[in-house]
Amino acid sequence: MDLAYTEAEEEFRARLREWLAAVLPSLPAKPGPDDWPGRRAYDTAWQRMLYDAGYAGLHWPADAGGRGATPTQHLIFLEETEKAGAPYVGANFVGLLHAGPTIAAEGTAEQRARWLPPVLRGDEIWCQGFSEPDAGSDLASLRTRAVRDGDHYVVSGQKIWTSHAEVADWCELLVRTDPTAPRHRGISWLAMRMDAPGVTVRPLRTLAGSTEFAEMFLDEVRVPVSHRIGAENDGWRVTMVTLSFERGTAFVGEVVACRRTLAALAAEAQANGRWDDPVLRRRLGRLNAEFRALWRLTQWNVSEAQSSGGVPGTGGSVFKLRYSHARQELYEAAAEVLGADAADLDREWAVDRLSSLSYTIAAGTSQIQRNIVAERILGLPKGR
Repeated sequence: MDLAYTEAEEEFRARLREWLAAVLPSLPAKPGPDDWPGRRAYDTAWQRMLYDAGYAGLHWPADAGGRGATPTQHLIFLEETEKAGAPYVGANFVGLLHAGPTIAAEGTAEQRARWLPPVLRGDEIWCQGFSEPDAGSDLASLRTRAVRDGDHYVVSGQKIWTSHAEVADWCELLVRTDPTAPRHRGISWLAMRMDAPGVTVRPLRTLAGSTEFAEMFLDEVRVPVSHRIGAENDGWRVTMVTLSFERGTAFVGEVVACRRTLAALAAEAQANGRWDDPVLRRRLGRLNAEFRALWRLTQWNVSEAQSSGGVPGTGGSVFKLRYSHARQELYEAAAEVLGADAADLDREWAVDRLSSLSYTIAAGTSQIQRNIVAERILGLPKGR
């Protein structure tokens, strides 16, 4: 594990800081949380600025349209953009952090040429069609069917928790192509157009009032066979590549954000008189140690990815497991600092507190992460 930055990496950091300082003041006001067309336009405009400046897909391979930067440079980019308060990838996160890297790693030359440039430019938005009402944590039990009909698959079924489906152009879709095969071996990974006939999207309103998720109904949707990533029935392996990105580096910027929130919480506690409580001070101090340790774990995961060709390893599950609980603990502490204002959704951190409740479920539940750690890292036998 290398915790030191090279001279070239520090030069990269300095250039990035200079660029951010120049462009961020020119950004328009961020749209409201319910203005999804506006949020898509805002997020994709920022993505285009990154693309024009050479920062889009920074860590993607050069032959996939990226800069071929090292995972460490990508870590620096995420750290500096978060510290500067730059926009997050927002509506484009599935394409940039999940589908795009998966296609770059597993797609054919034609597939990479078709789908990666629009993602990097912000021209097309992706959503994720993995979970189903009866196949969430147990994803391998999914039942959405894809029946081969010549050069197409005919897809029928239902998906849920489909992120940003309202504004997406494409969906990374898991389907069952062989119902007779063992459940992990009869799955395929498809790229499906969201405007295809037979696709119905119904937004789901979260506890915080957002509609960033939706349920999706598929009624004999025709998807070209050429839109399959990887071999037929090899979708589970391809999905593990997707999830390694989702659990590996996708939360890096959020660790930086949590550390900034923690500092702001301490300042708020000092201002409103709650800093005199020694229990609260110890709680915030322990959280500070937690997030410092998570940042070091992030660096370790990045070092591992750098030595293995850029694909995150199973260490991402260790990070995701601990981060999910630490984030919840952070916003529980925020509620303590805010007092009665913690129920006011117009107050800073109140909505984030509600959002934090989902982190032990999203991207694989904590129970699933513990199984991965036990079986794949510690080598323990599977539970009966």
